[in-house]
Amino acid sequence: MSETIRVRVLFFGATAGEVGKRVDEIEAPAGIASKSIFDRILTDHPRLSTHKLLFSVNQEYATGKETLKSGDELAIFTAVSGG
Repeated sequence: MSETIRVRVLFFGATAGEVGKRVDEIEAPAGIASKSIFDRILTDHPRLSTHKLLFSVNQEYATGKETLKSGDELAIFTAVSGG
């Protein structure tokens, strides 16, 4: 049996409204890249695709190439502009 990890997913702003919750937990194969989890969330919640989204891993902006480990935190939020 292959090893799995658990990643905590946080939704902020409009993303929480689209998903209907602020926190979720995802089980995934060990060694998975953050982009794969992000894509899985978009598949599970297609309405998120209507937003310009950013995501972070452990409070650092993510590139999608980060290898996740159990206990990591992935946050999804809408891009914010200001001036």
